[in-house]
Amino acid sequence: MEEKFGAGSTILMAAASCGTKAMSLFKRTLVLSPAAAPKGMGTPSRCCPLPPAAWPSKDWARGEGVFVRLLSPTAAGLCPQSHSCSTSATSVCLLCPQDSLSSGLKTCYKYLHQTSRSFSVVIQALDEELRHAVCIFYLILRALDTLEDDMTISIEKKVPLLHNFHSYLYEPDWRFMESKEKDRQVLEDFPTISLEFRKLALKYQTVIANSSRKMGFGMAEFLNKQVTSEEEWDKYCHYVAGLVGIGLSQLFSASELEDPVVGNDLECANSMGLFLQKTNIIRDYLDDHKSGREFWPQEVWSKYVKKLGDFAKPENIDLAVQCMNELITNALRHIPDVITYLSRLRNQSVFNFCAIPQVMAIATLATCYNNQQVFKGVVKIRKGQTVTLMMDATNMPAVKAIIDQYMEEELHRTLVGR
Repeated sequence: MEEKFGAGSTILMAAASCGTKAMSLFKRTLVLSPAAAPKGMGTPSRCCPLPPAAWPSKDWARGEGVFVRLLSPTAAGLCPQSHSCSTSATSVCLLCPQDSLSSGLKTCYKYLHQTSRSFSVVIQALDEELRHAVCIFYLILRALDTLEDDMTISIEKKVPLLHNFHSYLYEPDWRFMESKEKDRQVLEDFPTISLEFRKLALKYQTVIANSSRKMGFGMAEFLNKQVTSEEEWDKYCHYVAGLVGIGLSQLFSASELEDPVVGNDLECANSMGLFLQKTNIIRDYLDDHKSGREFWPQEVWSKYVKKLGDFAKPENIDLAVQCMNELITNALRHIPDVITYLSRLRNQSVFNFCAIPQVMAIATLATCYNNQQVFKGVVKIRKGQTVTLMMDATNMPAVKAIIDQYMEEELHRTLVGR
């Protein structure tokens, strides 16, 4: 035990040193990266009011990144300029403008709202053609994720389902009626979703089908596989979140709302997903432990305890925090790529869609850093803090300032904790 304690102390000091170096790197990145101001920041857009605040919860879905629920989408600049209606301030416009939507597309937006009201808000803030493609992409990945998460499906049946899932997009009658998961309607009514997928422009279909194929095979690979090394951690996060970031980026570029480099730079797009996924995994330790699921890399946690579940024991709380801090340091390595990615965006609705989850994630990591509550209960950022972040993160200089602020907070906690 003394040997493990010694190793833990050494790692903590190393993480602290790494954090100081990372802080210097991030500050240089903030200064050097272009302060891109997305298009459309001049005149506020007139749009329909979206649902009032339903605050961020700890129940983020895997691969969905950080949920955002908006107090005032108009004030935050989240409504696309092309989206307008005459609904009153007290009504909810979920499918506006409804007259322009097919019956199947209306159903898809209904499922989007049912499976994630918060993600529904930011998707509907995108410009119209891209909005539909991202909505369908989300529902397809939700269906795939529902298959993976359903523990009532045997491995023997689940593997071929995941491997072949992308092909079901082109099978009009394919559906899956055996799921017990809460979001099973996206599998039971998959013909409606796949039909709308086939109505999309070929450039969107290609991106979505390719992403689904890679994700299905990646999920199958980790069904009976533990996350052992940090390299494996990156690989797992790539399959469940990095591919989402890459797919979305390629949709942005295909829409021509963003430059080709956004979809072509796979490393930066991957980092966008990895940063959000690692934040989820770090913060959700206790929930995953109670569910019998392990996502922390063994290469890291084995330096501190014999079993990952030992971090839930009160006597191991100091070791648990040390290990968590090391993983947070790992996650922060993606920040330079995040800044580079966001700096390239030119469309306001796309910028908001991408930037808000990232600043929410770094705020969440700052809250988790040196925080024993991660191993005792719920950890989330304050409601007022959430609103401020969403209102402020609408341009690159503001995002850089937010990142700088939270990096300073984490560095301060590192120095105080020594």
